[in-house]
Amino acid sequence: WFADLLVAAVGVSAADAVPDNALRSNCLLAVGLGMAGGEKAQRCVEAARRHLIVPGAIRSLAPLPVEPPLAVVGNEGQPLNDPGNPYWGRYEGDEDTRRKPAYHNGTAWTWPFPSFSEALVCAYPGDTAARAAARDYLWSMKRLMDEGCLGQLPEVMDGDAPHWQRGCDAQAWGATEALRVWRRLGRE
Repeated sequence: WFADLLVAAVGVSAADAVPDNALRSNCLLAVGLGMAGGEKAQRCVEAARRHLIVPGAIRSLAPLPVEPPLAVVGNEGQPLNDPGNPYWGRYEGDEDTRRKPAYHNGTAWTWPFPSFSEALVCAYPGDTAARAAARDYLWSMKRLMDEGCLGQLPEVMDGDAPHWQRGCDAQAWGATEALRVWRRLGRE
């Protein structure tokens, strides 16, 4: 998959930086926007399918070890995670020491989930099975609209099963992104 971040000390050029190996949903944007294709795009989509996808949402970080380590520290400078295994699968508890660290380190989001379907179609152009699978993935969001705030999509969900809905009950960016990609998949 594509690196999400180049890690370098102050004054070190990007050419000398170390790419991180944390798998995040951001890598799908390059594929879905047509900036990457071929085997690399397919590997990126398949990694996301294996490690990021939950029913109707996508994790912000895969539950895999990372290198270089990703330390999360609290307001008082105290360590809040295992830097080599920073995945945080539950969005619950105290705001500063539990929910904020989880937000971008494992919490599943609805708004970037449609980009997975879009990337799946772009990574396998002309493949009718990939298009059907992309629609099925996107359709999995319907359950969220039926179970939570009726007709709406939640902001986030737990990255860990049973993937409880969390955050805002009705998040406009999740609904509009799902609609945008649904329309795109229906037209092509």
